[in-house]
Amino acid sequence: MKAVILAAGKGLRLNGTCGGVPKCLLPVGGQTLIARQLQNLSSQGIDDIVVVAGFKARDVRAVCGPRVHIVYNSMFDRTNSLYSLWLARDGLSDGFLVMNSDVLFHPALLNRLINSDHHDAVLVSMRDKNMPPYGDEEMKARVGGDSLIDISKSMAPSDADGENVGIAKFGSEGARLFVHLMNTLIAAGCCREWVPRVFKEFLTRRPLHVVDTAGYPWIEIDFPEDYHRAVAEVLPMIRGRAATLKPVGTGRSW
Repeated sequence: MKAVILAAGKGLRLNGTCGGVPKCLLPVGGQTLIARQLQNLSSQGIDDIVVVAGFKARDVRAVCGPRVHIVYNSMFDRTNSLYSLWLARDGLSDGFLVMNSDVLFHPALLNRLINSDHHDAVLVSMRDKNMPPYGDEEMKARVGGDSLIDISKSMAPSDADGENVGIAKFGSEGARLFVHLMNTLIAAGCCREWVPRVFKEFLTRRPLHVVDTAGYPWIEIDFPEDYHRAVAEVLPMIRGRAATLKPVGTGRSW
């Protein structure tokens, strides 16, 4: 399986927390976020990896090493994740896994997704009744049975069953449809959209199944408080008895 890591962004909302490096190169427990993701992919036997880089792409390339193929998004400051993934569209038709580079997650989540019986699936952190209501920043998901039926940041919090983690996989048939939908959206000028915009189109044509996080910790790092929580709380959970913990969902957009 080919894996695509989207790592073109600058991380402006971190307000200097990055120290001038790309967000994917933030250190967490002595390792950068992207190095952790590469390690997690390797543990699942995935070594066909594409990283879409933009801001300080040379620095990202240096960390990724020669075995990782780098696709350069020269318009990283004027586009979003949908455009970055579209740039990597060649070679996706046999199936692929895609992830956002700023997600710190327990390795078991990747294992759960890859080993799901469904060819087309997305990781969703289902909302616990004791969790506070979602805000405007979360990419909210509505689920029917075991399938995604809607996904949007603008969804009413009361309608949301969970939150998009930022990791999804597609089999060969689903991948071909996905690439077709990306081509259509980019041709329509949707270069500033997030990848879940394609999910919305996809699920009207083909089921997109949901794999629950099952209590394994994760966090998407968008703001300074996310980074501090990742280091102080989420990483220790990942290193500890993570399987018994409730979901840690603080992802934002994708």
